[in-house]
Amino acid sequence: MKFQRWLQSVKNQIALTVGGLIAVAYGWYWFGGAVIVMQGLLLVASMMGVAPILMQAYQALKVKVVSIDLLVTIAVLGALIIGEFNESAIVTFLFLFGSYLEQRTLKKTRESIRALSEMAPQTAQVLAADGTTTTVGVDDVEIDDQVLVKAGAQVPVDGQVVQGSAYVNEASITGEAQLVKKIVGDAVYSGAIVDNGTLTVTATQVGDDTTFAQIIELVEEAQDSKSPAEKFIDRFATYYTPAVLVLALAIGLITRDFKLAITILVLGCPGALVIGAPVSIVAGIGNGAKHGVLIKGGEVVNAMAGIDTMVFDKTGTLTKGDTAVAHVQFYTAAEQATLAVTTAVEAQSDHPLATAIVQYARERGVTDLPTIERIETLKGLGVQAEVAGQTIRIGRAKMMTEAGIRLTGAQIAAITASQTAGQSTVLVAVDQQVVLLIGIADTVKPEAKAALTRLKKAGVKHLVMLTGDNDQTAAAIAKAVGITEYHANLLPAEKVEFIKTYQANGQKVAFIGDGINDSPSLALADIGIAMGSGTDVAIETSDIVLMQSTLSELVYADYLTKATARNTVQNIVIAVGTVGLLLLGLMLGWVQMASGMFVHEISILVVIFNAMRLIRFKVR
Repeated sequence: MKFQRWLQSVKNQIALTVGGLIAVAYGWYWFGGAVIVMQGLLLVASMMGVAPILMQAYQALKVKVVSIDLLVTIAVLGALIIGEFNESAIVTFLFLFGSYLEQRTLKKTRESIRALSEMAPQTAQVLAADGTTTTVGVDDVEIDDQVLVKAGAQVPVDGQVVQGSAYVNEASITGEAQLVKKIVGDAVYSGAIVDNGTLTVTATQVGDDTTFAQIIELVEEAQDSKSPAEKFIDRFATYYTPAVLVLALAIGLITRDFKLAITILVLGCPGALVIGAPVSIVAGIGNGAKHGVLIKGGEVVNAMAGIDTMVFDKTGTLTKGDTAVAHVQFYTAAEQATLAVTTAVEAQSDHPLATAIVQYARERGVTDLPTIERIETLKGLGVQAEVAGQTIRIGRAKMMTEAGIRLTGAQIAAITASQTAGQSTVLVAVDQQVVLLIGIADTVKPEAKAALTRLKKAGVKHLVMLTGDNDQTAAAIAKAVGITEYHANLLPAEKVEFIKTYQANGQKVAFIGDGINDSPSLALADIGIAMGSGTDVAIETSDIVLMQSTLSELVYADYLTKATARNTVQNIVIAVGTVGLLLLGLMLGWVQMASGMFVHEISILVVIFNAMRLIRFKVR
């Protein structure tokens, strides 16, 4: 790697020197100077220019790769042998200059990553027990340390606010620059900037484990991964380069025209083809990162561009997940104790329904919570825990019936009424008796209907909602967002079966969700898309992460990946077409070595500028 960096810097300096020598040589000749001096300068330029190209060809041969550098090296040496010093000098300069442009472009397309890295916090103010603070490097902060973050400073860790309140700019995490108010109990993320106010934060994730650090790592890995188009080009180049060598040799032997054979080597270099696809992928992923859409690689870009079916979870995806308790019905006299044990169990979950129950209990002064002895999540049903020797079950009616708990007529009527009102219904049972019914209401995300309409216009043929919620609530949400196909009362395994069915029918499926129970579907779908506000498991399992957790970002991801895939194909067509036209022009006598190499390098510029359009891409 050090050798490559050194060689690239040397190539750039040599390119500048070679260009200067060529300019001086032709200037000398145009102003009446001796031809031998011009030829000498061009010979020196050729020898200087071919040296780094030869070194790269040798490095490639060491790992048994016949590279483009080898084609150019042989072509330049051949031109020197037949005395075409002007051709050899110009070819080396154009090739080195093209390499310089490629590096500059790749560097520019990675600016979003460099910008993210530069925004990473470097120090933290760690609070001691006596209230004093010590400035330490962010790598020296430990979990459970308390850090003080004042106005204008960056949050150095992922953590929870334990004192103070402030408005925080989370643009580095979500891509959205609007201020978010943070109070005691709220989560904050490394890299966020406190606009006003002061926060005391207890660290829950530090160093490379913070959300911000993981975003940088994710995007860097994504930009280094290859799309199917890039993999095809790699395979193509493996056979193409030796084929050009054989073709040039055969034509040279048949025609006895050594210059023609050398020219074929020069014009056959697929430089634009090699750079075209990678620069498009890097630019597209970089654009997404700046807009809160994290795409995990080139393969994801290609797969997302071909999606024709989008399957949505409901809670936290189509709805805000900002749920609130709308109805409570106790079936026991010990109401406060029942609410306390329910809160103790639900406080262990980050599911929106659990959060709503905990918030409801806090508002009613429930603070003295019992100790949980054991807890188990039953995916798609609810949770089961042991508290003070009692078995606590919290979840759907199906969970109760499967546990052998009988529901009374009044309870069934209450469940029906809650669901008819569009509420998600949660039942609480102590041992074998239902003691509490909670109706929780959720609201549709305001952008949902418009976003789904735009997805249809963009070519997504099927929009489906799969939910574990009841049929009445599912019907109300589906109607509100414009979805005609929905399936309710589903367990995670049943959602997976629906996805398998769609895929068996030849549909390309994207699943959008945010919970632990969504992870099997996210993993199975052709593309898994997680809301950034979702669980770590969902985000880890997914292919695309929407950091603001909005459906507008989903639209952006769809349009961006389609644009990137189109751009990649355009670059491949430009590259292959240029080589084809140059070889045709050579056969017809219209193209010479230097002029052909000039057109070849122009094609590299064209694919670079075409890819750079993705850096400024926006959905209108």
